[in-house]
Amino acid sequence: MVKMNSKAAINLDNLTKVYGDVKANKDLSFSVREGEIFGYLGPNGAGKTTTIRQLLGLIKPSSGTAEVLGADIQDRKALTEVKQEIGYLPDELGFDGSMTGNEVLDYFARMRGDNRREELLEMFHPPLDQKVETYSSGNKRMLGIVQAFMHDPKLVIMDEPTSGLDPLKQDRLHKFVETESEKGKTIFFSSHFLSEVQRVCDRVGIIREGRLVDLEEIDKLLARSGKKVWVHFEEPVDKNVFLNENMIETEIVDNSYHFTYTGDSSELIKHLSKYEIKDIEIGDPQLDEIFKHYYGE
Repeated sequence: MVKMNSKAAINLDNLTKVYGDVKANKDLSFSVREGEIFGYLGPNGAGKTTTIRQLLGLIKPSSGTAEVLGADIQDRKALTEVKQEIGYLPDELGFDGSMTGNEVLDYFARMRGDNRREELLEMFHPPLDQKVETYSSGNKRMLGIVQAFMHDPKLVIMDEPTSGLDPLKQDRLHKFVETESEKGKTIFFSSHFLSEVQRVCDRVGIIREGRLVDLEEIDKLLARSGKKVWVHFEEPVDKNVFLNENMIETEIVDNSYHFTYTGDSSELIKHLSKYEIKDIEIGDPQLDEIFKHYYGE
């Protein structure tokens, strides 16, 4: 992961959006540092896209505000000026279907430039001579990636960026995003795919029903969630003696114990050394296991 700048590229201050009786975003306050890949994680309907649309000035907050590259999102003039330095890959790509891929890129180039266009087309290659209406979802996504990055913005906001991409293209995008971050670009990576957030992001904000329920560096989030332990004993053991308060989510099948250990790892090893063990596995939890705690699954 990249060493991050402490300066904020995005800063939310009690950002709230209300639709009638529904609070799509509720008092969101957090910052995205310059040069980091920030994962914004939640299922569909959690409020991720509403946050993004407010950050880009596409909809107005009901209360609170945010700054993007130093511009207040409620200051239309200031936000318009910094948009030259922002790339945006929306979840739903609304390209004009009657235009070819080249015409779409030409359109965006006239507004923001395209000095990295050819470089990007070497990695992501939609059929540029065909009309967009004939594109598969994967080709539309590749066209969207090119338009989001081709003017070499300081900040790129991506909403479900790998949707429609095959596994090879997903891997290519992940590696490209990591390289861009190492060069100092800030990436706001909104997704409901847990595995890719765990792979590419420096920090993650977890949103549930419009509220931010956790904000942490990926490594620290995994570390404070304990170790996943599976141990198979040679002989039956007394569970009342073996188990302690640091062992949670315990499952016992015959001589096998599976649990999450929340204490000090050295104490766990010391404790296990008292027993005859046939086999053992100790590892970090996956982000999806942590995520389930917030959604009661």
